[in-house]
Amino acid sequence: GAYTAAAIAASAFDRRAVVIDANVERVTARLFAAAVPKAALRPFAERITPEARAGDFAQAMMDLGATICTSRDPRCLLCPLAGNCVGRATPERFPAKAPKVARPERKGSIFWAERDGKVLLCRRPPRGLLGGMVALPTGPWNESDPGLDDAPSASTWTLVGNVRHIFTHFALDAAVYRGEIMEANGDGLWWPVDAIEQAGLPTLFAKAAAVAKGNS
Repeated sequence: GAYTAAAIAASAFDRRAVVIDANVERVTARLFAAAVPKAALRPFAERITPEARAGDFAQAMMDLGATICTSRDPRCLLCPLAGNCVGRATPERFPAKAPKVARPERKGSIFWAERDGKVLLCRRPPRGLLGGMVALPTGPWNESDPGLDDAPSASTWTLVGNVRHIFTHFALDAAVYRGEIMEANGDGLWWPVDAIEQAGLPTLFAKAAAVAKGNS
């Protein structure tokens, strides 16, 4: 990537190259009081990168950020750039924090299907979210409530609660349904209800299991 290429050019070949890592970003943003996105800090770093000994300069900037101009409690009194640092009075403002992006909201359903003291588990597809993991059966996870779509049987289902889980790219609100069934659609594994904690369920399904067992 760009960082590695610049670091090699400057340190190994003594070429003028602008080396930017998180420490250099922080020092540069505070030095110029540049309240801009991190991606826009390169022109500021370009202005102070010397023609000679660019590798030593890059290392010094990285060390400065790692030991003096730290994210929290920067040691400004010890900083050799303090006299020229425009952002010294309010270092906590720099670099500018990226605005938080709201996660999309999805709705889903999770099914707790019991038979003879056992609960139906399944293995999720190898690709995709929670791929290959043992789980409770689910319906689709969409923008609208899927209801009983893809339920593991035609049993009478009772809504016993809801669980919320935050994934990297979206937040899921899932309704938990409980039912007694005689035969399930598709393949599955019948696991003892009393030993569900040993099934190795991912957090989302462990939450749903706790809700379902609490309403038994």
